[in-house]
Formats: sequence, C-alpha cells, structure tokens
Amino acid sequence: MRLALSIYAIILATTHLCFMLMGYAGTAELLYGALTVMALMISAIFFWLWGMRLSPLSLGMAFSWAGSAMVMGWWWLKLQLGSPIRMDENELLLLIIGLLTTGAVLHFEVLETSFGYRRGAFLVPVAGALALSALFLAFAG
Repeated sequence: MRLALSIYAIILATTHLCFMLMGYAGTAELLYGALTVMALMISAIFFWLWGMRLSPLSLGMAFSWAGSAMVMGWWWLKLQLGSPIRMDENELLLLIIGLLTTGAVLHFEVLETSFGYRRGAFLVPVAGALALSALFLAFAG
C-alpha cells in the first residue's frame, strides 16, 4: 500500500505540474492518450495470461481493459478530431462499451465461482446494476 500511495502522490504532483504548464485541456488530452495506450498494453498482457492458462480472471481483465482503452480512446480521438458529428450517437461506441460490459460480467462470473455460489448467481449484481441505472435514468429524465 505504501508503494501505491507513493506512486499516487507522484502522479498527482506531476499532473498538477502539467496542469500549471499546459492547462486543463492539454493535461487531459495527454493523460487520455497515455491511459489509452497503457490500457491496450495491459489488455494484451491479460489476454496473453489467459492464453497461457495462468488465471481464470485474465479473460475478464483482458475484456475490461480493452473496453476501457477503446472507450477512453474514442473520447480522446473525438477531442483530437474536433468533436465531429459522426462520432456523436455512433453505434460503434455502443459496441465498444459491449467489450467493457463483457469484462464486467466475466468478473462477476469468476467471483461467483470463487465464493462458491450456484450457477447463474453472477447475474444478480449485473441485473442490479442495470436496474439501478434504469431507475436513475427514469428519475433524471
């Protein structure tokens, strides 16, 4: 935990320095681009781990990190291209979000077996998340 907190402090200080030098937009664009590339690399590593059969959680992690990378990359690219209209309400983004959602569902499936629950119990938190989101949208709209 000490290492994680030290890394976090260094990242916060560096981010603040970037903000002072480049402003919000420049810092955000730099970080979105770097996070997109790192997330793709992490996804590739987890996919390799899954292929080597080193961890059952690896496939969920590979999907999650790939989906995260592509969602972040979508918004980063959209900023770089000046927010073109063709990227608004584009179904491709929903397909990319499907990767991220698949990773989340795979995580719950692994947790189900780790906790010894019966088959299909992993769908309860997934359904709960969808219900909570739908409830929020119903009240917000």
